[in-house]
Amino acid sequence: MPSPPHHRPAGKRIRSFAKAMRQAPTEAEAAMWRLLRDRRLSQFKFRRQVPFRSYILDFVCFEQRLVIEIDGSQHADSIGDRARDEVLASEGFRVARYWNNDVLLQRTAVLEDILAKLS
Repeated sequence: MPSPPHHRPAGKRIRSFAKAMRQAPTEAEAAMWRLLRDRRLSQFKFRRQVPFRSYILDFVCFEQRLVIEIDGSQHADSIGDRARDEVLASEGFRVARYWNNDVLLQRTAVLEDILAKLS
């Protein structure tokens, strides 16, 4: 497996915004974090609201190069999200997107899908 690309430091403004997002998560993000934190999902380490380039990644497992995004309806057919996913892919990341409602109402299915992507 090739060595992962180096993490580029994010600017002070985006780091500050990421910190604010960690302190005020959406209901779905808080629910997902309870499932992922402290290596609770098969011992994989996840971080949340991570600044990366000019983006903030909802959840990321650097070891497996997997980004998890929890989206609301404003993200439906988002051109910006597609462009962001392409940038992340060029850096060696895979992106898994889940709707807020799926995280809140179908947690088991979401976790099984994440585990399949981590394997």
